[in-house]
Amino acid sequence: MAIRIAVETMPPFLMAGARFIVAGAVLATILIAMGRFRINRLQLWDNMLIGGLLLLGGNGLVSWAQQKVPSGITTLILSLNPLMVVLADWFVLLVFKDRICGSKPSGLTFLGLGLGFLGLSVLIWPSLIATDETHLDGYRVIALVLACLSWCIGSLYTRYARNPADPFSGAAVQMLLGGMWLILVSLFLGEPFHLDLSAISWNSKMAWIYLMLVGSLVTFTTFIWLMKHVSPSLVEPYSYVNPVVAVFLGWFFLNETVNPRIFTAGSVVILGVVTISFARIRKSKKVTSG
Repeated sequence: MAIRIAVETMPPFLMAGARFIVAGAVLATILIAMGRFRINRLQLWDNMLIGGLLLLGGNGLVSWAQQKVPSGITTLILSLNPLMVVLADWFVLLVFKDRICGSKPSGLTFLGLGLGFLGLSVLIWPSLIATDETHLDGYRVIALVLACLSWCIGSLYTRYARNPADPFSGAAVQMLLGGMWLILVSLFLGEPFHLDLSAISWNSKMAWIYLMLVGSLVTFTTFIWLMKHVSPSLVEPYSYVNPVVAVFLGWFFLNETVNPRIFTAGSVVILGVVTISFARIRKSKKVTSG
């Protein structure tokens, strides 16, 4: 919802780039002052790529899409990310075949995948073909799916990097360099040259500050730390809560449309995500007991 409010009067890629560069600079400064900023040249290159995947491909496309797509529907589409993680994790296993990176999905996992894609179809298809105010921009919807894919690849790269950086140093570098990727795209699109600072609303400014502090400095850094230390099955449950909260907040604060189809589709998507994570947790318990 904060992204939706910010891009009402701010260019999406410039807004996203600025929030991550500022947050990354703050985190890097704190780490340097504490003597805890540690990263080598190889880790620098890895985190530059991860920053591009997570922040340009992930967050940048979301910011661009939310100029036309309601925040509730955006979050419901993004809740497909855990489903993509399952498929990507399987692909990693097939490619490396070392039983260390990646895992094979179970039958219950495939059931969850089917539910997720069914829910997504129910959610967006009628809106894509509608001609009234409920119509969704097909290109923006595709951008959200691509954002899921980019975030998924970046997340797995973070987890399976052969020479991982300290999580906090890595998060700082990802935000700084990922923010620079966003600024480069913003320059290519000409966003800074058409920016009118006086036209930026107070609500957009407050949303940007929230995104920089809470969304970037706190939440993104926490996510990177968790991906280094905790199984993805335990990181992903945020996807159960986000859609429900986003739909409610979008309806309450932004007067976004909520109808039975959205509730039904959202419930099916979330059920699919829950099914997948349940399957992965059950598999982890079997491995541990074995």
